[in-house]
Order: sequence, then C-alpha cells, then structure tokens
Amino acid sequence: MSKPILKMENITKEFPGVKALDNVNFEVMEGEIHALVGENGAGKSTLMKVLSGVHPHGTYSGNIVYEGNESQFSTINDSEDKGIVIIHQELALIPELTVAENIFLGNEQTKNRFIDWRKTTFKAKDLVSRVGLKAEVDDLISQIGVGQQQLVEIAKALSKDVKLLILDEPTAALNETESEKLLQLLKEFKEQGITSIIISHKLKEVLAVADNITILRDGQTIETLKNEKLKENRIIKGMVGRDLSDLYPSRNNTVGDVKFEIKNWTLGHPTIAEKNIIDDASLNVKSGEVVGIAGLMGAGRTELMMSIFGRSYGKYIDGQVSINGKEVSLPNVSEAIKNGIAYVSEDRKEYGLILDDSIKQNISLANLSELQEKFTINRHKETEVGEEYKKKLNIKAPTIEQKVVNLSGGNQQKVVLGKWIFTNPEVLILDEPTRGIDVGAKNEIYKLINDLAAQGKSILVISSELPELLGICDRIYTLSFGKITGEFPIAEAEQEKLMTYMTSDGGSESEGN
Repeated sequence: MSKPILKMENITKEFPGVKALDNVNFEVMEGEIHALVGENGAGKSTLMKVLSGVHPHGTYSGNIVYEGNESQFSTINDSEDKGIVIIHQELALIPELTVAENIFLGNEQTKNRFIDWRKTTFKAKDLVSRVGLKAEVDDLISQIGVGQQQLVEIAKALSKDVKLLILDEPTAALNETESEKLLQLLKEFKEQGITSIIISHKLKEVLAVADNITILRDGQTIETLKNEKLKENRIIKGMVGRDLSDLYPSRNNTVGDVKFEIKNWTLGHPTIAEKNIIDDASLNVKSGEVVGIAGLMGAGRTELMMSIFGRSYGKYIDGQVSINGKEVSLPNVSEAIKNGIAYVSEDRKEYGLILDDSIKQNISLANLSELQEKFTINRHKETEVGEEYKKKLNIKAPTIEQKVVNLSGGNQQKVVLGKWIFTNPEVLILDEPTRGIDVGAKNEIYKLINDLAAQGKSILVISSELPELLGICDRIYTLSFGKITGEFPIAEAEQEKLMTYMTSDGGSESEGN
C-alpha cells in the first residue's frame, strides 16, 4: 500500500470579495497521477498556488502535510527545495534564451561562483533526452513550438529533483500528437516514482492517465473518485452539480443566403519574402450559419482570420471580401468593425483583454463611439451596458468593477465575447473560443453561439477539437498548408475524413464541393 505524499487539510483562501477556497481537503498518494478537475473558478489553480508557496503561508488558513511533515511554504523556492515543482498554464520561459539556459534558470550550474557552461550543456542534454525533446540545447526558445516548450518546462522541473510535479492545463495549447506524448511521459515518470498532479479540462486525457480524480466546485471539495470504469458524464455531474446531457445543445437556426464571402485570398509571410502563408483560399458563411475551420497547428487558420480582420497579420497579396454580395475594403481593424466583423482571438489575455481594467471597461472597449457624448464617455451608460452583459452572459463576479485579471478563464472569455457582441456584428469569428475553459462554461458558450446564429449572425469557428466542430457547426472547411482542402456539410463530416483533408497537401478536390 502506498502512503500519502501530500495532505492539504481545511484550506481556506480569500481574495477581496471572493472566497476562492472554502475548507478544502485534498490527499495525494505517493507515486500516483492525481487529477484535479472542476469548472473555471472552482479553485484548482489557487489550491496549487497555496501548495507551491505562490500564495505564502499566512495568507490562507489550514494545514499542509508533505511527506509526513507539516509544511509552511513562504516562497516558491521553499516548496521547490522539498521537491514540489509547479508548471503553470502560462509557461515561464524566456524566448531570447536557449533551451539549456531556460532549463537551469534560477538553478544555474556554477563552479567557483561562475556558471559552468560545460556542466550546464551536459546536464541539459541528459534532461532533454529524458523528456524526449527534439530541439537542441542551444536552440532559442523562440525557435521551437509550444509542445516542445512544454517539454522544456518539464525538463526544468526534473533538474530540481522533483518528487511532486504539478501541471496546470499542460495540453491546453498542444495538438493531439503532442498531448499524447506528454501524457505518456507522465506515465513514465510514475514508473520512476514521481508523483504528478494534473489540472485539466480535457476529461478524456484525465481518464487516460489519472489513478484518482478530485473534483472541486465553488471552492469546495466535492469528492475524490477512483478511476475504475469511470465515465466522463460522472465527472461532469460532480463538476457542475447536475447531469449535462447535451454538451452540444440542439439548434433551431434558419440558414439563409450567403452573407460573408472570401475569394482567392492569398497572404504573404510577414518577414520571409516569396513565402505564402495562405494560398488562394475561398470560403463563405450564410446568414444564421455556423461554419467551422479545421486544421492542424501551423495550417494557417489564425493567420487567415487575422489577415481578413483588418489585415492585422502578414502581407496582403490578393483576394476579395464581400458582405451581403458587396465587396468591402478592410485595410485596418477599425474598418473591419465598421463593416460588421468581429474577431475573438485565440489568445484572450494578449489580444482580447486589458487585464488591469474592469469588466465594464473591457466590454465597452471595442464600441466606445456608442457611449460617446461630445468629447467624453457617458459613464452611466457604460455601467448599464456592463450590467446588461454581465447578466446576459452569466459572468461570475461580485461587480462589473472587478478587474478582469482576477476572473477565471471561462469568465474572461465571456467578457471578450461580450465586448464583441456589443459592437453588434453581422459576422463573428471565434478563434479557439473554448480553449482552457471548463465543460460548464463551454456549454454556455455553445448556447450563446446558437442564440447568435438564431438572430441571423454568420459565425466562423476555429477549433483544434474536432468533436467541438462536429457538435456545433453546419458546415466545416479543412485547411492544410495554407490551402482550403475540403468543404463538408455536417451530415458528411467525420473525424477520420476531416483528418485526412487536414493533412492533405491541398492537391485533392473537396468531397463537399
């Protein structure tokens, strides 16, 4: 029988106006993979920040017992000294430094008070080999993909003699192949005696690797389940407090005529001459229709949409955009908005929100002209708009004055959606709209998409999750190497068929045409 490596007892943590953790109890056995799941705002990341010393002892109540001893971590260095290492969802790597330099960042290999580069390189090569990283140790972080960067973070953890590895949404930005490799790596660590805690919204992945699963809801421990013949629906019920029979709600939209059309769109690389990112792409979306764009990472999905939305990426070479049959010019973001196009970026924190501003300020941001009175903003009207969208989108926060940085991922995403819906767009482009958010928030966003389609809006959805596209779309285009390779009515779309066209070189004819 294995013994507990960790016990967190009666942990309570409060922020201004919010009780993030309420008497939470959490136990992890030595050598297991333990999943921590729950809706956004349930308290998962906060609990792990308490454990790792990000929220230091004294800022919370309750006890942490680690390896049989009561522990009080005042800094993240205190927990790392005991072998507890956390890898946050936002990777803590420096793009301008090499793989080796990042692996030993804050843990430099020294000799006589100077960095020993030979030792650094030798140890880095060993760690890179252990985690299956393909990059060279002298490659810059900026030159490798997100999946490889995640492995650098894990190598960094191993360099600190990790005993308890905490991974917060480790596969959120990875493709399917990269995710499978990372999960296999956790299984290998288990065989080596390393204990892992994984926070994830991807329940299939949780079920594939976890020995036990603890569910948090509204800052409280609901239950811990043994992963024996466990089904997703059972976990979802614990997370949301009810059965969620239809993750993808049925729709009653009426599809009309073509509202939005792109013809022969060609886009050059922003820095590499004579290289095209998008090549002669054409697609359309009808009134009241939800259309998906499926493609692997690097296919050009985001680049295509950003270039259309005010030419905010790459070098325009050729192509036309039409709305309701009339060609429009979209040389910048302002013109795109004026022509009724809205774009919800895949990176809400970088491009979608001003994190230090309030909910109401973010919602009004893209349509300040609607609130303008002479030379000032009507603050009373701004408050009314903020309250309206907080209620309409079920944004969970004490007030609309709450800073967006303090919201959960799901509620941040609702604020972004509210910002763009407030512009009253005719065409709404959603780039990875449910990335990194929980199943309950996903369901709410799917219902919102349905409501917008029922109003006659044209919706374009980019998603790396094929089941999501199959569950919410009327049609799906496939994109590969910058080319549209297929178009499928939803009745003809299957995962295997989509994947075939997502990996095509663009020379095949579309079955859906």
